[in-house]
Amino acid sequence: MAERRSKRPKITRGEDDYLPGNIIEIELHNFMTFNDLKCKPGSRLNLVIGPNGSGKSSLVCAIALGLGGDPQLLGRASSIGAYVKRGEESGYIKISLRGDTEEEQITIMRKIDTRNKSEWLFNGKVIPKKDVIDIVRRFNIQVNNLTQFLPQDRVSEFAKLTPVQLLEETEKAVGDPQLPVQHSALVLKSREVKKLEKAVEQNGEMLNRLKALNSEREIAVERVRQRQELLAKVESMKKKLPWLKYDMQKVRYMEAKELEKDAKRKLDEAAKTLNDIREPIEKQKQEKATLDAKCKKISGLLNENSKKRMVLLEKENRLGVQARGKYNEMEELRRQEESRQQRILKAKEDLAAAELELASLPLYEHPKDEIERLGSQILELEFSASQKRLVKSEKEKLLSQKKGVLRQCVDRLKDMENKNNKLLQALQNSGAEKIFEAYHWLQEHRHELKKDVYGPVLLEVNVSNQIHADYLEGHVPYYIWKSFITQDPDDRDFLVKNLRSFDVPVLNYVQNKDRQKVPFQISEEMRTLGISSRLDQVFDSPDAVKEVLTSQFALEHSYIGSRETDQRADEVSKLGILDFWTPENHYRWSVSRYGGHVSAIVEPVARSRLLVCSTDTGEIERLRSRKKELEEIIDDLEESFKSLQIELRLLEDEGAKLHKQREDIINTVQHEKRKRREMESRVSQRKRKLESMENEDELDTVIKKLIDEAAISNIQRCKCVIEIKNLLIEAVSYKRTFAEKHMTSIEFDAKIRELEVGIKQHERFAMQASLHFENCKKEVEDHRQQLAAAKRHAESIAVITPVLGKAFIEMPDTIEDLEAAIQDNISQANSILFLNHNVLEEYEECQRKIEAISAKLEADEKELRIYSAEIDALKENWLTTLRNLVAQINGTFSRNFQEMAVAGEVSLDEHDIDFDQFGILIKVKFRQAGELQVLSAYHQSGGERSVATILYLVSLQDLTNCPFRVVDEINQGMDPINERKMFQQLVRAASQPNTPQCFLLTPKLLPDLEYSEACSILNIMNGPWIEQPAKVWSNGDCWGTVVDLLGKSRC
Repeated sequence: MAERRSKRPKITRGEDDYLPGNIIEIELHNFMTFNDLKCKPGSRLNLVIGPNGSGKSSLVCAIALGLGGDPQLLGRASSIGAYVKRGEESGYIKISLRGDTEEEQITIMRKIDTRNKSEWLFNGKVIPKKDVIDIVRRFNIQVNNLTQFLPQDRVSEFAKLTPVQLLEETEKAVGDPQLPVQHSALVLKSREVKKLEKAVEQNGEMLNRLKALNSEREIAVERVRQRQELLAKVESMKKKLPWLKYDMQKVRYMEAKELEKDAKRKLDEAAKTLNDIREPIEKQKQEKATLDAKCKKISGLLNENSKKRMVLLEKENRLGVQARGKYNEMEELRRQEESRQQRILKAKEDLAAAELELASLPLYEHPKDEIERLGSQILELEFSASQKRLVKSEKEKLLSQKKGVLRQCVDRLKDMENKNNKLLQALQNSGAEKIFEAYHWLQEHRHELKKDVYGPVLLEVNVSNQIHADYLEGHVPYYIWKSFITQDPDDRDFLVKNLRSFDVPVLNYVQNKDRQKVPFQISEEMRTLGISSRLDQVFDSPDAVKEVLTSQFALEHSYIGSRETDQRADEVSKLGILDFWTPENHYRWSVSRYGGHVSAIVEPVARSRLLVCSTDTGEIERLRSRKKELEEIIDDLEESFKSLQIELRLLEDEGAKLHKQREDIINTVQHEKRKRREMESRVSQRKRKLESMENEDELDTVIKKLIDEAAISNIQRCKCVIEIKNLLIEAVSYKRTFAEKHMTSIEFDAKIRELEVGIKQHERFAMQASLHFENCKKEVEDHRQQLAAAKRHAESIAVITPVLGKAFIEMPDTIEDLEAAIQDNISQANSILFLNHNVLEEYEECQRKIEAISAKLEADEKELRIYSAEIDALKENWLTTLRNLVAQINGTFSRNFQEMAVAGEVSLDEHDIDFDQFGILIKVKFRQAGELQVLSAYHQSGGERSVATILYLVSLQDLTNCPFRVVDEINQGMDPINERKMFQQLVRAASQPNTPQCFLLTPKLLPDLEYSEACSILNIMNGPWIEQPAKVWSNGDCWGTVVDLLGKSRC
């Protein structure tokens, strides 16, 4: 525990004697050597004394770390966790600062732990470190400035400070706060000035060199430019050439357009003439058409009149026939009356003859049995025919089904063969260029082989799973997929001989009956590791092909796993599996034949390029067999169908014959029945006729009736004759009109024919004019297209701008003259010779560099002037202030040294505008005979350097604007005389009114030192028996009481 003496009279510096930023209280917990510490320093000089190791430097570390300093600036541990007391997890530093007023209390706490974590609190509230830095900067506390804060472990560093560094630290610690800012600005600006001066010098030299180089190139450049101007002129002329061709084509187009207009005019004139001639013809035709229509109407009326007369004539004839029939009937009645008796007698005789004939007609026996027999035969034939039809229908349906299946089979076979083509294409793309020829040769010569031949193998293998296809293709060498496999040595020799030119391998498979196949079994351990199958189980192929692949490439020893297998690959090898596939990798283990050691190879799984479109060759063969079988079945069914049709036709013919026989018998029966019915009808008619003749009316009555009927018919005949007469009169009128109209129409026909004879010549003229116009029109279109093409070509060469148009005016106006001018300019350009073809590019590049460097040089010179002016203005202000400050420090420093009977001075080391070389030189001498020498570790002893350091710090007291200064064990190595003199200087400086708070840490003090009221003594007492004395001391008891308690505690 350490605490300053209380009840000590204060120097009046306000009511509390503290300046803003002074440390009022320091509280530590579990920090370095302390469990707990509370220290209240004085406002002036604080002498912190205590034996070595008691914790004086811990207090210095606490001040530095508690006010935002980093561990590195203390020169001790580099991590904050190293400052936690050993055996503890955490601790804290709490520092109270004097605010701008007495009432303002500023408390900064830093909590630390062994995990190198810090937590900052301001007046009890957690804040970030940057806020603490802002508070510290507010009072100009600089724990990283050796002139303000000089810990024990960095005392030697102060002596090692160069003059430049000492100037920087002094500027920060004392004087105007703008001094370090101005100094830094001057350093930066001077560096920029140096850079600019160097750049100006270099650019000036470079500019002179480039200008001299370009002046040498100017003659050659002028020749090059002349040549380029000629070539540019040639290019411009070449641009005009297509436009001249366009103009020439335009002239042709306009000429063709004029010809088209002339042809159009002639066509219009011919058309007008033709129309003028056709107009009267059309008029005549219209009038003739009107007459023809009238003639047609009259002809229709004549036809209608004729029809009416025909109807009336027919009616009159019919009535005349009826009247004459009545008269004839009357005459017949008169004659019949005379012969009626004779007729009645005749009718009786006829009736008797008919009855006799009917009676003498023999009875016809109905052939019922024969009809029934024929009916049963017909039924049997119809049943047989229906059975045949049923069988035929079934055969037809079956045939249709088989044909449908055959079509499906053929379509499927085509699809499969198309897949074969894809596979063959894949092989060809992979390098087997003649695989198609080899495959087709095998198909054409299969009949010459003794046993089945398979190939290429790629067509025979079918893999349903794409991932398995990747595995299989990666496992089996490429040459196998284009190989052919035979099962007979002769077949092999035959294929080797004929397929040699196709560059395909031929393998012969010989069945090995002694070969033991490895059974496919998956144990529980395999399933646990994700193994699900084996490589020989994942594809289908003919036995010979599978046997070759399995035996040659050990497919039965290669297993298939999952992603889990990939993760547990090492465990798989312990099961004796030396080859397996996972979705990502292919694992293989091999055992050395010599050392017996096992080596593993892991390769990524490549994607399949061939098996990706694999097909089932066995399926193709099955489809072909099925197709052949269906074709045979269909042929058999068609033959059977034809036989059924023949049998059915025979049955139908026989049935038709039986039907005809039955119909003949039925017709005969019906004829006999009809004959008898006719005989019976004749007898019945004769009986009715006899009865009618016997019952006829009286002759007079009948004749009278007939006379009345004949009179009625005659009256109607008379009316018909009158109507016919009227119709004849009307018909004569129509005939006359028709004749007149028809004669007029004939006259029109004659006139039209006469006019049409003359129009044919004009039509020929008009046709010729039309053809000429079409030709001209086509020629115009051709010229228009040629003109458009010429314009597109010309525009592709160059678009006419005002500048280019003006240049075109100065060029020749004809193609021949322009081409001659182009040739002349090319000849002139080719006559200009020069050695360096790139001289113009080099000249222009150099000229661009000259312009760029000139611009840069001008900008740099301007910027240099600006910087020089700024430096002059800033330097005057800064250097004047700095010189005054150094002069003040030198006066105090020299006076302090004189009082110690030695000599010293502080001077400013100036270097024109090399502001980064400016420094403060401390020169001292500790012997009368010596000369002033710069303070360094090489010229002075440690004690002498300590004296010079402390006196320099004392010299800054009156000038400083920092609230406190810390110096740790600066008196170590001093002799008693110097130490006493140094202490007197410190006491004297601390007694000044505006000196900052000062902490001087020392393990000892000389006896009989002179103290002032500005001094506070802080005793560091630390050890295992410190608790009780600390309590007594804190209560204000005397030193004897403290010593007595300390003795008792030790007993």
